[in-house]
Amino acid sequence: MYRRLRAHFRLARAALHLLYGAATVALLFPLLDEARRRRLKRRWSRQLVACLGVALDPPSGPEPVGMLVANHISFLDIFVINAQAPAAFVAKDEVRSWPLVGWLCAHTETIFIERGSRRAAQQTRERVVEHLRDGVLVAVFPEGTTGWGHEVLPFHAALLQSAIDAGVPVTPAVIRYRDAAGTPARSPAYVGDTSLMECLLAIALADGLTAGVRTLPALPSAGTDRRHLSAHAHRVIAHALAAPPATSAAR
Repeated sequence: MYRRLRAHFRLARAALHLLYGAATVALLFPLLDEARRRRLKRRWSRQLVACLGVALDPPSGPEPVGMLVANHISFLDIFVINAQAPAAFVAKDEVRSWPLVGWLCAHTETIFIERGSRRAAQQTRERVVEHLRDGVLVAVFPEGTTGWGHEVLPFHAALLQSAIDAGVPVTPAVIRYRDAAGTPARSPAYVGDTSLMECLLAIALADGLTAGVRTLPALPSAGTDRRHLSAHAHRVIAHALAAPPATSAAR
């Protein structure tokens, strides 16, 4: 009973925080430069994660540059990354329809992948290249779907072509969720037929949930093709995921 009440309290706090975020984006963002917007995005994301009862590990690894490529477990991944390294995300077009979250994503640099035509894919690639050339950190989930977090699913290499076209490196990153016992947590996984609300409730019900992002040394994109770059990124992320969590000092 207590866990249920606590979970509903967490969800209520998160809903209020989403409304606060929408007001901030609508009223304050137009008045701010990019650096201040990103600082607000980082702070707001940290607060949202905390509202859901999730603790954040200190950032681990080098400062991400160019395109950040990560494994994908949960809708919460976006906010966990933004809490440490604010980025423009490449996301499926259906995210745009999520209640309130979709509106916030659409107004905070998210680049949506529209399905169904080569022209839409080309436009998405051009927007990503433009962001990367402007020095914006762009985050992608090349698996194209979410998993349980114990392994890395095959990558779609096409998403990494933009890094090659823009001439920027790729920063691999590993996302982990742990429960109160320190073992990999299943509650954040947004998989199968799980709805967004079911995933939110599972996170809010969890005890001692911790999220962490570990960045790995950047991979140069020059002189390679997207398949080799994708395979290299997949290999280093899978290797890091299989290893014990890093205990290095925060950035």
